[in-house]
Amino acid sequence: MSVRATLKACFEAGLVRSGVPALHRVARAGRALVLAYHNVVPDSCPPFGDRSLHLPRRLFVRQLECLLATHTVVPLEEMLVPRPGRGPRAAITFDDGYRGAMLIGVPELAKRGLPATLFVVPDFVGQGPFWWDALATERGVDPVLRAREVRSWAAGQGLPTGPVPEWALVASEDELRGATRHAGIMLASHTWTHPNLARLTGGELREELRRPLAWLRERFTSVIPWLSYPYGLATPAVEAAVREAGYTAALVLGGGQFSPARVNRWAVPRETIPSGLSHNGFVIRSSGL
Repeated sequence: MSVRATLKACFEAGLVRSGVPALHRVARAGRALVLAYHNVVPDSCPPFGDRSLHLPRRLFVRQLECLLATHTVVPLEEMLVPRPGRGPRAAITFDDGYRGAMLIGVPELAKRGLPATLFVVPDFVGQGPFWWDALATERGVDPVLRAREVRSWAAGQGLPTGPVPEWALVASEDELRGATRHAGIMLASHTWTHPNLARLTGGELREELRRPLAWLRERFTSVIPWLSYPYGLATPAVEAAVREAGYTAALVLGGGQFSPARVNRWAVPRETIPSGLSHNGFVIRSSGL
């Protein structure tokens, strides 16, 4: 472990032992927190792809147990309803529709009776991998380019792609349907092809927003009209298009806790939970610090 990592670990441990995160939760009991996950993989799975997205099962379980001890976990669609004085609330979300999230993460949620919302990219359902997992190197790649543009760029540069385990592929329709058989598991839209919506206009933007919602409603009953912005990016014009497309709320990345009575429902904050986050780091981050 590097000196920097050691100092960080010591700081996190000291902060948790001081009781500051617990006091902060109490002081901000009326606020809400949406957690953003991507994938859950077996503990024996070697590192691959974008490592920050693929959380080992044991760490996911430990985080769930921690969350149960400190928060009331509620369905995402309840997060915008103010409920002062009832303690901190949290909602669990997953982006991208990874197989590991469906086959490993959802059963762990179901064992504990926890609700969650899974944001799906229909154009990738039953396929994959995503470019950020397949490319051997991402050096020089603009992370907000559309997936097909990145693949084309990588092919033109002669960049090799690396193999990924089955957990990093995208769940099939049957696997999505199996996940929603668990009480409290809902599906929602992550656009049709996972583009940077801020770069789209007109018909292309409308297609990315309306098509996935229609696709989900045609196939599943456990669907909510929420959107997770790819890469967490949006603009006022995109927010207006989301509203016009029939969504009731949308999620960005960053911002942490929020007040349900004051939040912009077309840019609801989420707290990203990366794979490399320590347990003490999770305690601190989930407290709203």
